[in-house]
Amino acid sequence: MIYYLLAAALFGIGIFGALTKRNLIKIIISLTIAEYAIFLFLVLIGYREGAEAPILTPSQEPAAFVDPLPQAVVLTAIVIGLATTALLVAVAVRIYGRYKTLDTREIRRLKG
Repeated sequence: MIYYLLAAALFGIGIFGALTKRNLIKIIISLTIAEYAIFLFLVLIGYREGAEAPILTPSQEPAAFVDPLPQAVVLTAIVIGLATTALLVAVAVRIYGRYKTLDTREIRRLKG
């Protein structure tokens, strides 16, 4: 139960940072923290206390196994999240090249 609360706290920290910071790089980092908190939560859903890895050998009887589906989904989501983060950083670099700032208030003021 404590791990779920820690994942929720990590998600809250990421969202808080994304909503309160004005620097684009800090916003991207905050969103990444929130994203990884969700990944942690999904992996925790598949975890079972005292369970084993879902690998069967011919001589082994089926026992309590950890659910591998959330792990596979998280691996896919990590790849997608990495591509999204790379795209956000590329957009931030282009914005910095045009406006010479990463402050969202300045960028909004310098529209053009």
